[in-house]
Amino acid sequence: MPDATSGPIRVLLVEDHAFTRDGLRAALNLEGDLHVTAEARSGEEALEQLAAHPVDVAVVDIGLPGMDGIQAAAEIKARWPAVRVVMLTAHDLREEVLAALASGADAYCLKGARPDLLLLAVRAAAAGSAYLDPQVAHHVLGSVRAPGAHSPLTPRELDVLRLVADGLPNRDIAQSLGISVSTVKLHVQELLVKLQAADRTQAAVKALRAGLL
Repeated sequence: MPDATSGPIRVLLVEDHAFTRDGLRAALNLEGDLHVTAEARSGEEALEQLAAHPVDVAVVDIGLPGMDGIQAAAEIKARWPAVRVVMLTAHDLREEVLAALASGADAYCLKGARPDLLLLAVRAAAAGSAYLDPQVAHHVLGSVRAPGAHSPLTPRELDVLRLVADGLPNRDIAQSLGISVSTVKLHVQELLVKLQAADRTQAAVKALRAGLL
């Protein structure tokens, strides 16, 4: 993420509907630490804009004409891995969320959400963290399947991760599993190390991508 001396977070806005794009631009540019430096109406145009304009975060509509947002996100990540991708959608379908995360998207935000949640998603992505809209997080992270043979996590760590993904605080996790809060904290710290995650949400998203969730 840009530091205080490097100016605001530079945003590429990829949205094919002019009315929606105007609203998103206005909301982002009202913030002193955010600035829309480039815009595109399609995935193909987004790639052209990225070749000409360095940005920190790309806000990408999932339902683009031609190359859809998921394909665009994958292309962006392949060509400009340092660019963070915030996927924007009108739907909270589990399949869409999974596909978006698999494409390399760092955040997933609903168009109908409060504007401050989009700002939170952009800032979290720029900071190297992960963000899932609260309305979709429980669909994606609420269930855990059996770990694969090469899972880096122990069964107890998976238990803790499942409850972290459900949004439970450490005290409730401890009560649910019958262990102490300090033990929960140790498990969470170990999860962050093993998954190379900056925070709890990013740990859950990385575990999802790795097939652990």
